[in-house]
Amino acid sequence: MRLRSLWIGCLYAWFTIAAGVPAHGQKNGAVKMGEYLTIAGGCVSCHTDFRNKGQPFAGGAAIPTPFGKFYAPNITPSKENGIGDWSDADFIRAMRNGKNPNGAHYFPAFPYTSYTQITEPDLRAMRAYLFSLKPVERASTPHDISFPFSWRLLQVGWKMLFFREGEFEPDPNRSAEVNRGAYLANALAHCGECHTPRNKLGGLDYDSWMAGTPNGPGNETIPNLTPDVDTGLSWTVREIVEYLKTGATPDFDFAGSMMAEVIEHNTGKLTDADLKAIAMYLKSLPPVRNAF
Repeated sequence: MRLRSLWIGCLYAWFTIAAGVPAHGQKNGAVKMGEYLTIAGGCVSCHTDFRNKGQPFAGGAAIPTPFGKFYAPNITPSKENGIGDWSDADFIRAMRNGKNPNGAHYFPAFPYTSYTQITEPDLRAMRAYLFSLKPVERASTPHDISFPFSWRLLQVGWKMLFFREGEFEPDPNRSAEVNRGAYLANALAHCGECHTPRNKLGGLDYDSWMAGTPNGPGNETIPNLTPDVDTGLSWTVREIVEYLKTGATPDFDFAGSMMAEVIEHNTGKLTDADLKAIAMYLKSLPPVRNAF
C-alpha cells in the first residue's frame, strides 16, 4: 500500500496508540507498532502450539492440508533455532517474496501470498517487535509433505501461476475506512487464505474471493464472507464487529475451532475502529454465491 504524506502519518499514530501497554517493559514506537501489526497479522496463532502449551512464536502445531502437514517455524530471535540472524532485508524478502535468506522458496502454507501486500515500514516494525522478544531455543518441526510436493523447486512454477506479488494499492473509488479494512483483512489478517476456495494445486480462486470453501484448513468448512443474500454473511457491521471482538454471533452462538483462536489472540485485540473498518470492507465485497 503506497500511502502518502498525511495519511501515512495518521496510520503510524493510530497503530502506536492502539498497541496499548507493552507486555515486557517499555518499548519504543516501532516496537509498539510492530506488536499491534503482528497481532493483526495473526502470527502468534500459527507460530504457537497452544494445544501443547508451547511458548509464543516458538513454533506451531500441525496444519493439515491435501499436500501433507505443515508446521509454522520458530520465529523468535534465537540465532540457532529462530530468525535471530535475519536482517531487515531477509525478513522483508520472506514476507514479500516468499523466500528464505538462502533464496529457497517457502511453501504457500506460509501466507506470503497475502503478506506481500504489507508496506515496507510495517514489515520493519513487525521485525522490530519480534526481535524484542526473548529467544526460545526450540527447533522447528520439519514439514511432513508427500512427494513430489516436498520439492521446493516446484514453487517456482507455482508462483508463476498463482502468486500476485506487490504492496496493497488503495482503491480510489473506496473510502479511506474501507481501504483500511481491506489492508487489514487482506494484507495482515490474510482472511482470504482460509475463506477463499483453492484449485487442485492450492492456488486461490480470486473470482470467488472470500466466498468460503468446504475444504479449508484441517478439512473444515469455511463460511462465505461476501454479502450474498442466500449463502453469504448477512450480519450488520455492528454484528461483525462484535463477533470479531468477542466471538459472539447474532443468534447467540459462539465461534469455535480455528476461528475461536483467531478471535482470542488476534482480532479480539484490535481497536473497535479497525474492526469496523474490516466489517465495512466485507460489506463492500461483491456478492458471490457458493454451492456448498
